[in-house]
Amino acid sequence: MKRSAFSLNAARMAALALALGSLAGCESLNDWFASDRVNYKDTPSAPALNVPKDLSAAQQDQRYIAPPASLALGGAPQRAVTAAGNATEGTPNAQDPLGMHVERDGDRRWLVVDGRTPEQLWPQLQAFWQENGFTLTTDAPATGIMSTDWAENRANIPDDWFRRTIGRVIDFAYSSGTRDRFRTLVSRGPNGTTDISITHSAMEEVLTGQDKTSSRWVERPRDPALEASFLSKLMQKFGLTDAQSKQLLTDARTNTAPAQIDKSAGAATLDLAESFDRAWLRVGLALDRTNFTVDNRDRAKGIYYVRYADSMEELKGDGLLGKLFYSGSKSRKPGQEFMVNVRAKGDALTQVAVLDANGQVDTSSEAQRIVSLLHAQLN
Repeated sequence: MKRSAFSLNAARMAALALALGSLAGCESLNDWFASDRVNYKDTPSAPALNVPKDLSAAQQDQRYIAPPASLALGGAPQRAVTAAGNATEGTPNAQDPLGMHVERDGDRRWLVVDGRTPEQLWPQLQAFWQENGFTLTTDAPATGIMSTDWAENRANIPDDWFRRTIGRVIDFAYSSGTRDRFRTLVSRGPNGTTDISITHSAMEEVLTGQDKTSSRWVERPRDPALEASFLSKLMQKFGLTDAQSKQLLTDARTNTAPAQIDKSAGAATLDLAESFDRAWLRVGLALDRTNFTVDNRDRAKGIYYVRYADSMEELKGDGLLGKLFYSGSKSRKPGQEFMVNVRAKGDALTQVAVLDANGQVDTSSEAQRIVSLLHAQLN
């Protein structure tokens, strides 16, 4: 990974100003920088968001407030003990002895937890991201959407001789030149299960100009391996061992159905040869892997409310970087919102369409682009 010119120069200038006597106390970091390690805990976070003085906080519906993780009777359920001796968050059964399993569609994976509702698992999900060094920017149990801020994986910083010698003293001056963000979608599955997916978004700082003294942020592809790593960590949070979680990832069950374009309605829609429950989940995953962000969703109506997301602008305004350098910028208008409708056409057939404000199939070029993107993601 690259380091920005600013970060590199700042590190070396700070190093020259420090006493070299600190060298003797430094430890080797070779073990820390194993290829499968992640470390977002040392990333500074922005202050918590507060409601502006001229606005009042919205009233929360008590039905959607998850119980604290410490509650037992009447709150968070007690864990079940499996035949393998795990105290698992899921409910073990003949099909899933560990109380959970992983399903996949291509390189997209999601966790299925047996016998638990989204409300029961929500507190553990909140704690999971906080324990891994993230601040939640979206924490909405009513819609099942949870998003983190942009954070830096400190494990990506090269372990060179300079950092090994005095890196402990000025480690804050180093940067990997990358930022990651994760979105968790929590859906109510069939037969009392809960589906949990984790989607990765990434930005990278690249040097520009002939002399490489300036830089800009560009979008980086999502990392399916990093998503799988966090799913593994989440399974361990829910009571599995490292080996068990990795085995479930290896044994992930294929759950896919091709999407067919239907133009009989005068505009393109999609037909999925599967039930509404499966289609609802897969459409959410597909949207999450495009530049359209799910702001809200209503499962009863079968509607995802999405908008085009500019990752660069969001990175500028999010986290410590945005607070320091972009606090004076004008408020950005949200992108145009679209309604993606998922509705059952039968027990094993589901239609996906983009609707306009009147609830009719949207024939605009932007809406048809969303259909094309979904078609590509679902096949």
